[in-house]
Amino acid sequence: MSSTEKYLKPEVIRTVSRLDLRARFIVEGFFNGLHASPYHGFSVEFSEHRRYTQGDDLKDIDWLVFAKTDRYYVKKYQAETNLTGYLVMDLSESMAYTYRQELTKFDYSICLAAALAYLMIHQQDPVGLITFDEKIRHSIPAKSKRTQLGNILALLSKLQPTGQTEISKNLQRIAAMLRHRSLVMIFSDLLADSGPVIDALHMLRHAGHDLILFHIMDEAEVNFPFDGMVDFRDPETGETMLVDAAGIRGDYLDSVGALRENYRKECLSAGVDYVALDTSIPFDRALVEYLSQRKARF
Repeated sequence: MSSTEKYLKPEVIRTVSRLDLRARFIVEGFFNGLHASPYHGFSVEFSEHRRYTQGDDLKDIDWLVFAKTDRYYVKKYQAETNLTGYLVMDLSESMAYTYRQELTKFDYSICLAAALAYLMIHQQDPVGLITFDEKIRHSIPAKSKRTQLGNILALLSKLQPTGQTEISKNLQRIAAMLRHRSLVMIFSDLLADSGPVIDALHMLRHAGHDLILFHIMDEAEVNFPFDGMVDFRDPETGETMLVDAAGIRGDYLDSVGALRENYRKECLSAGVDYVALDTSIPFDRALVEYLSQRKARF
């Protein structure tokens, strides 16, 4: 592993105490690692291409880029304009969970959000920050000044996940707050009824916003590495349940898989970009998705 690629690993990022350095190491490690990764060529493609969309002429597809990335891109003919972005953080207590990873779900979300803020500011894109639990807690208006990065990182570094959450209601409130077309990047474990959340995503899309939904779970929530009798506790309600891990493993994994697949299908139908992550996954996967989707807007 190269000295830059190691900064894409969550367990390494955990050892860096300053959030600004975490963000910088993630982004610089990502770009420096491009040339030795399956994403080689993205830095060129992002400056010269945009994602193929329905209605584009098939003859404009760059098949060399498709061969490298397995994605359809066409040459850009117009200069890009800046896109306003908002990082939207779920502060629910469930986000504080970790089983054996160095980063909790919330730590992972904060590192990823910080890296995206760093990236957007250096692309001269306005970026803001909204946090919520049962209601909107913080709102930093989007700006592109270099001082904005410090404002966002200062708040991110102080955030603590506590209490219960209302994901769908707060997404509706955010839809009412945003006056201009924005790229809304949502970070949540989505431990709520999926129906109202999907309805709220539709509302944001209907208002003209582009969405990337980062569904962040703990590695143990995805793989269920438990054995014997296990006492599980709901961090938001305090309710506990003693279960036989082996007896419920199959049903549990089926349920998690079905939840993620439902979000994937519903988001695809709504035009929302869905990125399923867990806390063991290096940050480059999420950055690739962000960059791919951002460039596809033009």
